[in-house]
Amino acid sequence: MDPQPHPADSRRSAPGLSSGDPGPGGRPNAEGTDPADEVVDLVVRLGDGFYGEAVDQRRHGLQCAGLARASEAADPLVAAALLHDIGHLLSGPDVPGTDRATVDDHHEVLGARWIAPRFGSVAARAVALHVVAKRYRCTVEPDYYRALSPTSRDTLRAQGGLLDAAGVARFEAHPGFAAAMALRTWDEQGKDADGPTPGMAEFVPLLRRLAARAVAAVDATD
Repeated sequence: MDPQPHPADSRRSAPGLSSGDPGPGGRPNAEGTDPADEVVDLVVRLGDGFYGEAVDQRRHGLQCAGLARASEAADPLVAAALLHDIGHLLSGPDVPGTDRATVDDHHEVLGARWIAPRFGSVAARAVALHVVAKRYRCTVEPDYYRALSPTSRDTLRAQGGLLDAAGVARFEAHPGFAAAMALRTWDEQGKDADGPTPGMAEFVPLLRRLAARAVAAVDATD
């Protein structure tokens, strides 16, 4: 059965998400750490979780980034595709007795706030909006909902369910709408157990370019 519109506020309750604002940023490398190396470390240590999908988090992110690159997306959007679920890794280990399909860890908020100071606000905004993009597409495209993976269907209700009419209009008017919708498409496509998966090393130069731009942007405002 198709989901029903979520009652009450159609926005996520997590802070910052109603506007797609990734939250306050700061200087990357504040502790002398290369942001690209941070990503590699997180993925190597924690990226083997499957969370109910056919591929683990490492392969999912890499497949999504490969799809974004094949679509000739700009660097920030390729990075967003690679990192859109990094909030799951940042949120820590699962609590015994809980199911990620029914307990919302607000991974898009955690991820966007982590990404913003390291790789810039454009990548962070797409990540912040990729869950509401899922809710939007399920609302306006019933066939999209039916094509979701079983786990993605299960998480929909925990993430707020369908949008109401005001939520649909608000999201359509958001300046990050197009990027978030593109990311959502790659998100669903990048779960292929038999699909090609690029190597992490292929994206490290891109991450370092974005990190350098983020440093320059902070320097320009100092």
